[in-house]
Amino acid sequence: MAIKKLTILHSNDLHGDFLPKMTGDGEVGGLVRLSGYVNKVRSEEANTVYLMAGDMFRGSIIDSEYMGLSTIDLINVLNPDAATIGNHEVDYGLAHLLFLEKCAMFPIINANMFVTMNNARLFMPYMNLEVDGVRILLIGILTEEVLSVTKNEKIIGTFVDVMEASREVGIICDNYRTSKTDLTILLTHIGIEEDRKLAEYMDPRWGVDMIIGGHSHTEMEKPEIVNGIPIVQAGSGTSHIGRFDIDYDTWRHRIRSYAWQYVPINEHTAEKDEVMEELLKRYQSETDVKYHRILTRLKRKLTHPSRIQETELGNLYADMLQDESSFDIMMFGSGAIRKKELGPIVEYQDMLENTPFDDEAWMLEVTGDQFRRMVLHILRDEAWEGHTEFYQFSKGVRIRYRKSTHSLEEFAFNGQPISDDQRLRICMQTYHYKSFDEFLGVPLEEVRKNMTPRVVMSSVNNIVEEYFSTHPGLDAHVEGRLVIEE
Repeated sequence: MAIKKLTILHSNDLHGDFLPKMTGDGEVGGLVRLSGYVNKVRSEEANTVYLMAGDMFRGSIIDSEYMGLSTIDLINVLNPDAATIGNHEVDYGLAHLLFLEKCAMFPIINANMFVTMNNARLFMPYMNLEVDGVRILLIGILTEEVLSVTKNEKIIGTFVDVMEASREVGIICDNYRTSKTDLTILLTHIGIEEDRKLAEYMDPRWGVDMIIGGHSHTEMEKPEIVNGIPIVQAGSGTSHIGRFDIDYDTWRHRIRSYAWQYVPINEHTAEKDEVMEELLKRYQSETDVKYHRILTRLKRKLTHPSRIQETELGNLYADMLQDESSFDIMMFGSGAIRKKELGPIVEYQDMLENTPFDDEAWMLEVTGDQFRRMVLHILRDEAWEGHTEFYQFSKGVRIRYRKSTHSLEEFAFNGQPISDDQRLRICMQTYHYKSFDEFLGVPLEEVRKNMTPRVVMSSVNNIVEEYFSTHPGLDAHVEGRLVIEE
């Protein structure tokens, strides 16, 4: 028996989380220590592979100021062996993403984005990586949400159905997995629930050994095994990294045993990478001059601990955008709030990092029946996995939902039950408006019959910035606008 040891490190959903956070135990996370940990493992373990499972971009000023170019520059220092793209990789436009790919000194793989006219793939769909004689086949799979950003780019498509994506995996394995392929790894960005479905569809003859995923920001104590395939994620940001230590049997061409860890990145586990620190300081000094100005002082620190519940920051933002408006209810996307906490001092940089997805906002008119159907769709069972679209509601809304019966026990606005024929004017950002049918479960064409939708804000962040500047001492509380009963 010939056993070779492999170490596979993986990150996902960095979202521009470049700087460390200070806690009672010292520094946590940050690219400098993440890079230090990767370097340490590479020096200790000869057969180390480092993979990234999408969403490198968005979330920090350093990323947005340079439209992702700074992120690519920093990740070049991390030097992953391969990365796949996530839905936020197209936030700066598809053409810009293809430019950034040319700047990357690491391979970016994706098997299911293609040009619709001739089915030509946009990226290298797979790659073969050889580590000490062990041949690894890597295949990249992207979330269907990329279509929400590229709806106007009609020449671009993707296999959005998980079953179709699984067939694409089968095609690649049948055609490009050689007799010398030892390990097959799917590098996905489709969320933990879709990873489970994908694993179920895998034919054992294809030889898929593991799924390393992203998108749902899932924190795991151990791999989840589906259809014999371990599925892992490493949360999000730079505070943790996933680690497989594998004993591979080269005679039988199979994994003999493995151990997986969810490793914290902090002062105790990782030294600083001085090269990364120097490069990061250059970018940070450029952005500090422009963005370190105080916008406001909140009454206290406000929090957004989870995207699938009513939160203090969610209420604050929904209320700011609804105040003195021409609509009744602001539906602010929970995922648009990127910080777990904000304040009490709020600088311009804090505001932009907290809500980096600045765009227009649309007003629509819905009936009470349509609004009820929308809310029930938002609160469907898949929501509790954390990767469907979820919303924060402005003041006056009272919703009480029971999971066990999938029913609304309270459904009111301004103290009165919402009747089916009641008319409500709601508002949402362009990203959600363009994906209305998918995100809210009611056909947009049906809603358009009530009133022609129109843009009521050209920039959400312009409204937020002005409100912060003119309303010192803002406060918000969780007050029962959305109550989830088990």
